[in-house]
Amino acid sequence: MNKRKAGLLSVLLFTLVAALHLIHEELTPVPHSILFAARWILLGSFVLLGCYKRSLTTWIFISMAIGIEIGVDFPAFSQNLKFLSTIFLRLIKTIVAPLLFSTLVVGIASHSNLKQVGRMGWKSILYFEVVTSFALIIGLAFINLTNAGKGIHIPPALLHELPHSQEKVLQEKVIGILDSAGVQVPPKLIDRLPDPSAKTWQDHIVDIFPENIIKSIYEGNVLPIVLFSLVFGISLAMLSEAKKKPLINFTESLSETMFKFTNIIMNFAPFGVGAAIAVTVGHLGIDILKNLGMLLITLYLALFTFILFVLLPIALFIAKVPLKQFIKAVREPVSIAFATTSSDSALPKALENMEQFGVPQKIVSFVIPTGYTFNLDGTTLYLSLASIFVAQAAGMHLSFGEQLLIGLSLMLSSKGVAAVPRASLVILVATAHTFKLPLWPIMAIYGIDELMDMARTSVNVLGNMLASCVIARWENEFDEQKALNFVEE
Repeated sequence: MNKRKAGLLSVLLFTLVAALHLIHEELTPVPHSILFAARWILLGSFVLLGCYKRSLTTWIFISMAIGIEIGVDFPAFSQNLKFLSTIFLRLIKTIVAPLLFSTLVVGIASHSNLKQVGRMGWKSILYFEVVTSFALIIGLAFINLTNAGKGIHIPPALLHELPHSQEKVLQEKVIGILDSAGVQVPPKLIDRLPDPSAKTWQDHIVDIFPENIIKSIYEGNVLPIVLFSLVFGISLAMLSEAKKKPLINFTESLSETMFKFTNIIMNFAPFGVGAAIAVTVGHLGIDILKNLGMLLITLYLALFTFILFVLLPIALFIAKVPLKQFIKAVREPVSIAFATTSSDSALPKALENMEQFGVPQKIVSFVIPTGYTFNLDGTTLYLSLASIFVAQAAGMHLSFGEQLLIGLSLMLSSKGVAAVPRASLVILVATAHTFKLPLWPIMAIYGIDELMDMARTSVNVLGNMLASCVIARWENEFDEQKALNFVEE
């Protein structure tokens, strides 16, 4: 047996199991025991294939399939696996603060020295923020159009398990103590007690500014951490080279350490994801998979719309690139990003192709790496979709203003973590915690995250390559002749 034979065996068994279920549904009933055995034999072949491939992605898909089967066949037992997904989520939460701090400080302190970058600095940042804002709006529009998260039946027991805020618990305890003492609490007085879920827009703005950074880290509030990191990075960039070098070295080392930390934690992902899917399917039934499929379709349609109505007009009317040659230039880097789900793997070829395409080396080497920090079009669009999907799945109604606030939070907190595997999961968990969204839909989303990651990473790379052409054109340094003569090597 080898990898190829194991793959063929899995395909054959999958075909056989699908045929048995088709016969059962359309022609004549097949004994439950035969269907049950066939499904588990198929899962056994998947495990065998995973042993040969030794790929984390493969094992995540296998664990997702096993989790679905456990949730369907053993719904009561599946609830005992919740501790595995809880452990995984806790490990993810430990990454958030040091990862955001280190990557944001390194990105800003390394690229925001105005003496070095001059006009390119503010032009690039302005362009990045405008384009990612379009991505954010398109993402919000599509998830509200498809309502992919709505229609999931949530058992009452699950709602009782959702955590209350500390203030709400304290409020309930006070009322309970008064009631037990025979003191009747007037309804008007209850109405006057502060409700932490009823925050005004002024309260949300105040919450962005940290009163104590350690407290913000402890409570997992991502926006104050982001703001502190931004100001810290800008302050560091303003120091002399000798004084800022030790801190940059420290944050770079911390950043690399957190990348490795994330890689270690992601090795636990198959157990966390498999358990989460099992718990979710056992609790909510198989219908949740329809919602996840709708979310996936929504993402691809939104990304296609973003490319067609935002990036294409920019390429034609602002960058004014020869479209046929530009497609040739971006084809290979985007394909690498799609296959590997890693922007970093596409970086060398992206830099090389854009320089050959007519963008000066000094612009390419600044804009594309900076874009990996500030210009995450696909990731921003995905996060806006996923966060509202979580709220819809939990039955929470969010006004457009609240959705926009969550989106802006995601735009800020996602800066600088493009190189981290599954960075979007880290950001999504942190944002859900900040805005009091439940975490169980995120674990369900993670089961199809690989399929979504391929698309959003490709759009990230495409957007950054186009950005280098825009800045070169803005600086009047774009070489038309080289672009027209571009030949893919």
